[in-house]
Amino acid sequence: MNLKNIMRGFIVYFVLVLVVSAIVSYLYSLVVHGQGVTDWGSSFRLAFIFGVALPIVGEFERKKGIR
Repeated sequence: MNLKNIMRGFIVYFVLVLVVSAIVSYLYSLVVHGQGVTDWGSSFRLAFIFGVALPIVGEFERKKGIR
């Protein structure tokens, strides 16, 4: 596994998931509760989890495909 690819993937996935989950959280709060509030805690947790998991899985798949 290439650590450079994993770190780059972490940054990309972290930013993407953070932005998308913040927008979804805001829209959900706006539609359901009538007030637009973003749940930043859940957004950061979700972004961190996907930021760690997805690049590692991608590296395993890339390594598996070479054989």
